[in-house]
Parts: sequence; C-alpha cells; structure tokens
Amino acid sequence: MALFASCLFTPLKSNSDPSLFYSLFCSKKGVNLGFQKLKTRRLHRSTRIKVVDFTMFSENLFIGDLVASGLSGGIALSMLRLWEETAKRGFFDQKTNRKLVHISIGLVFMLCWPMFSSGHQGAILAALIPGLNIIKMLLLGLGMWRDDATVKSMSRFGDHRELLKGPLYYALTITYACAVYWRYSPISIGLICNLCAGDGIADIVGRRFGKQKLPYNKNKSFAGSIAMAIAGFLVSVGFLHYFSLFGYIQAVLLYDIRL
Repeated sequence: MALFASCLFTPLKSNSDPSLFYSLFCSKKGVNLGFQKLKTRRLHRSTRIKVVDFTMFSENLFIGDLVASGLSGGIALSMLRLWEETAKRGFFDQKTNRKLVHISIGLVFMLCWPMFSSGHQGAILAALIPGLNIIKMLLLGLGMWRDDATVKSMSRFGDHRELLKGPLYYALTITYACAVYWRYSPISIGLICNLCAGDGIADIVGRRFGKQKLPYNKNKSFAGSIAMAIAGFLVSVGFLHYFSLFGYIQAVLLYDIRL
C-alpha cells in the first residue's frame, strides 16, 4: 500500500513531464497497472508546485544548514527526553513506551527536513543527526557509556545490549534514507513512514488485539499486520502531501477510474 502511495508522487528534481508517468501506467484503452486495464474517462491531473525556499539563511546556505541541524537535533533530543521521563515515571509499560519512541522520533525529524537547503550538503548535514544516534547506540549497547533512562525507554527488557539490534538498525535506516535519497524521493519518505508508524502501530495493536496469529509466523497477528499496512499507507500519504506543499515532489492524481 505504501508503494502504491509513493507512485502517486514523483520527484520534482527529475524535471520530467507528468506524461512520462502516464505512459508507464496508461494506454489508449485505459490504465494499465500491470495486472489489468481499467477504462477511465479522465486519467490524470498533474499538480505543479513551485519549490518553497525555507532555508534558515539564504545568503549563506552552510550556516543555514548548521542552524537547521541545531534546531532539528534539539527537537529530536527534546522528544527523546520526553519519552525518557515517561519511562522513568511509568506512564506506559516499557514495551509501549519503546514503541512510542519508535513512532515519533523519525517522523518528527522528517518534519524538519524543509529547514535544510537543497542538494547534497543539506542531506548530509541532516543525516548527521540520526548518524550521531548510531554512535550513541553503539556506545550504550557495548556498555562503554551508561544511560539508564535511554536504555529503559528503548529496550524491551532493560538490557543495554538490546540497543545493538532494533534501535541501531532504526538509526542506520533513517540515516541512509536521509543521506542517499533525501526529501525528493517518495521511496525514502515511504520507507521511513513505514519503519516508524507502520512497525510501531503494528506492535501496539498486535499485543492488544492480536489473538489470531498468522499461520506462518506465530509471533505476528492478523490485527497487527493490518494495522501496519493501514498506518504505513496513511502516514506515507500524509508526508508525501506535506513535502509536495514545499514543491520537493510532484503529485500525480489518478481519479474518476471506472471498471
């Protein structure tokens, strides 16, 4: 579902005409999605949006990116501190608190992307924020640095070695998606949205309502899998629309489709 959502948006920097997207999926007889042809009266409408310059200092992009990095890092640290406090005070059980961290940090960080400049410089400086978290997870997981609040908020059972698994992979994935694909790629946006919202919601819903397990994996449930698909799709569409408002990607809307 998230892949389908990403297909409704195309990167703006490619400078490609929307008719190229149409030619990939459509024919004279209708829309061709690879499985069947759908007859349609109106096939597509493209929305062209001018790129919004939202950098901190347009006269000095490097300084602007440094300021954006500081603001984004401060926001991310504030979110982490919030969940560390909830873990300390026992507002949520440890597994739920861990998943709330999992859901929120990546999505809040992605909201900050428009503050950075376009091009590789902005992408690399933005990627340094989750990149520093990779170092933190390694130090904590290997026992070289002690931070009980962070371990409690990010681990299932309070073992610091758990940070070398899920939390480390989480930081690696977001860093890679940010540095390599950046905000112009629907794939990057969909990947982070599914990693954060999809996987996080799946665990919360699955533990509460997942009585019926999948036949091929008893650790997963139908309820959790459905929740992951729905949450990943909806949040992906929301963020794709968010970035299209700034002009980083172009929306291609398919409508009025009739079988």
